[in-house]
Amino acid sequence: MTGASRDGAPRIVSPRVKICCIGSITEAALAIAHGASALGLVSHMPSGPGVVDEVRIAEIIATVPPPIATFLLTSATDAAAIIAQQCHMRPTTLQLVDHLRVGVHRALRDALPGITLVQVVHVEDEESVDYALAVAPNVDALLLDSGRLNAPVKELGGTGRTHDWSLSRRIRDHAGTPIFLAGGLRAENVAEAIRTVEPFGLDLCTGVRTNGSLDARRLEEFMNAVREA
Repeated sequence: MTGASRDGAPRIVSPRVKICCIGSITEAALAIAHGASALGLVSHMPSGPGVVDEVRIAEIIATVPPPIATFLLTSATDAAAIIAQQCHMRPTTLQLVDHLRVGVHRALRDALPGITLVQVVHVEDEESVDYALAVAPNVDALLLDSGRLNAPVKELGGTGRTHDWSLSRRIRDHAGTPIFLAGGLRAENVAEAIRTVEPFGLDLCTGVRTNGSLDARRLEEFMNAVREA
C-alpha cells in the first residue's frame, strides 16, 4: 500500500496480515505475538484445511483482545444461517467464502449492524473481475483468493495456490474498497505480491504451517519479509 508522509511525499504502508486456519487458543496467541492484525477461523467447508467446530471457534474468539479482528469463514449462503453463526460465535468480521444471492448482503447489514462483511472472490478469469466490482459496494472489503467454485467439490480457500495477480491488481484499482490478497502467499513471494497488487491486507494459512500446525519460524520469516518489502 502507499500513503503520504507529512511533507506530502509517497510512503509505503505495510499491509495488515491475517493469519487464517487458527485451530486453538495457543495458535491465536502465537499469531498475535508475531504481529497479526486479524485471525481467521474456519467453520464447516466442503473442502480445505483448518476446519474447527463452532464451540471451539467461540472459545478461541473469546480470548482474542481488541483491536485484533476475528474473521469467521463461513460457506453458508443463507442469511438466517450466517446470522445464527455470528450470534453463536461472535466474530468481529464475517468472511463470506461463497457467492451470495442478491439481497443477502443487505439482510446481513440490517441484522448485524457493526459487523464487518468481507466477500471472498476466487480470481480465475474476467468473470471474477466483474463479480468483484459488482459486489464491492455491498461489503466492507474484498478478499481475493484462489479457490474454484465450479470444481466437482467446491474449493473455497486454503488451496496453497497463487492466482493471476494482474487480475487482482485490476480489482484493487477499480473496486473502491479495501483488498486482502490470499492464495499461496509465503515468505519467498510476498514481496512480489505486495509490489504487484498493493493490497490493504494479506491473508494466509498454509504458508506459515508445518504438518498442519502454525510454525513460529515460518511465521517470523513471513512477517520479516512483509516488513522488508
